[in-house]
Amino acid sequence: MSVEQQEILKEIQRRRTFAIISHPDAGKTTLTEKLLLYGGAIRLAGSVKARKAQRHAVSDWMEIEKQRGISVTSSVMQFEYNSFCINILDTPGHQDFSEDTYRTLMAADSAVMIIDSAKGVEEQPRKLFHVCKMRGIPIFTFINKLDRAGKDPFELVEEIEKVLGIQSYPMNWPIRTGGSFLGIYNRKLSQIELFDGGSHGQNIVSSIKKSVDDRVFSDLLGEDAHGKLIEDIMLLDMAGDEFSIRKVLKGELTPVFFGSAMTNFGVQVFLEEFLRLTPPPLSRNSDIGEIDAENERFSGFVFKIQANMNPTHRDRIAFLRICSGRFTKGMEVNLSQTGKTVKLSQPQQFLAQDREIVEEAYAGDIIGVFDPGIFKIGDTLCQEGSFRFEGIPVFAPEHFARVYTKNSLKRKQFIKGIDQIAEEGAIQVFHQKDSITQEFIIGVVGVLQLEVLEYRLKNEYGADISVEHLPYKYIRWIKNYEFNPKTFKITTDTIIAEDQYGNNVLLFQNEWSIKTVMERNNGVELVQFNTKEM
Repeated sequence: MSVEQQEILKEIQRRRTFAIISHPDAGKTTLTEKLLLYGGAIRLAGSVKARKAQRHAVSDWMEIEKQRGISVTSSVMQFEYNSFCINILDTPGHQDFSEDTYRTLMAADSAVMIIDSAKGVEEQPRKLFHVCKMRGIPIFTFINKLDRAGKDPFELVEEIEKVLGIQSYPMNWPIRTGGSFLGIYNRKLSQIELFDGGSHGQNIVSSIKKSVDDRVFSDLLGEDAHGKLIEDIMLLDMAGDEFSIRKVLKGELTPVFFGSAMTNFGVQVFLEEFLRLTPPPLSRNSDIGEIDAENERFSGFVFKIQANMNPTHRDRIAFLRICSGRFTKGMEVNLSQTGKTVKLSQPQQFLAQDREIVEEAYAGDIIGVFDPGIFKIGDTLCQEGSFRFEGIPVFAPEHFARVYTKNSLKRKQFIKGIDQIAEEGAIQVFHQKDSITQEFIIGVVGVLQLEVLEYRLKNEYGADISVEHLPYKYIRWIKNYEFNPKTFKITTDTIIAEDQYGNNVLLFQNEWSIKTVMERNNGVELVQFNTKEM
């Protein structure tokens, strides 16, 4: 192996790329910023509580995010910690933006799921968890807000196992007495980290005999709290799942950590254990077989496109997950979907909206490349040959609306905005087959996305729009069928349309209509997900 190959291998093996998923207000953005603090990436954490003041969360860069105090788009951040190079994909917690999150999970090698200790497993992590499970990537759980009143820890662990269908192994365990949170017990190191709101968890007491029943803990906690801790740990040891790194890496067992992101308690312990257990960049499936991350030839795929990250320059950035080898600034690569050669001359890495030009990057890294309008979500780029990575599934929209421009003189800007935002994957665009006018039917996963569309068209493209909400709730793509719209039999409340890629779709108001259409058209296959091929 040459010196250059050894250097590439070394850099790839120190990469860790993960996504953070949670329900709104579970503390995802707060935890992200505390992790960045440890890496020295930011000096001051833009606490969620301070968002209404002059500071905003570092990972929230879009103007509407700062105004609303919510994350509506995925952010990408890289930092160094203890010889690791870490790429965090911070995703929207709000369920209305789960499609962006879904695509982002395709670019991650593992996921961190944050759960609010008072609320347990909520709807959004439940949906996203199944995406992780489908991909078979490791899932780590951080149960947050331990400094506040919450559910019993055994109840939380049981909920994770029952609701999500995954085994769990608590890496540490909370110590409470009379409703007060005293600290956490580290099962691996047999040590207690005492909670003191102001000292950020720096007061650590270790057991000399490496056992939970060490008298040093009794003196520290008092007889009652220590006795309860001994009972809890005995119960975990006897009835809980055994730790298995093999199961962790296959996504069958989740290591569980307890802590408080807001007070920085348990965060460093979590980060260091997470980095020890989580894998370096994984190999990826393609139409020519698995592509090994340690292959020295560069390859990657576009998982996200974002227009107007810098309103001054009206730019458009394609986010690229590097899957193998080394990327160097200015290199020429093959765009597999078109067969053309593309020069990647302005590669950037991000801390939310702050960027810097990169000279080189490695498998596991996320870079942004300037997009003059040639890239689409799912595109594969490779240094040698031509192959395509597995396609990214397209979410079925659940809300539909017709949109019109209020000012016909702004139609050009309106169409440009719709096209660009659709290419980002933030919305899906449909055209009704029998419509005489060029109306757009917009499909979104969540209603809030329509508000963001309206806001962005006005502020980024200068086009005011009217939104007419439609009664359709279900969409099905027509597969493997000789489709003729003139002879195809539908119900009166169903419409036939085309998606932005020219595929035939049906929009339904209820499940009865879906069943009826299938009965009336023998042999038709209606599918809920469409795959955007890479």
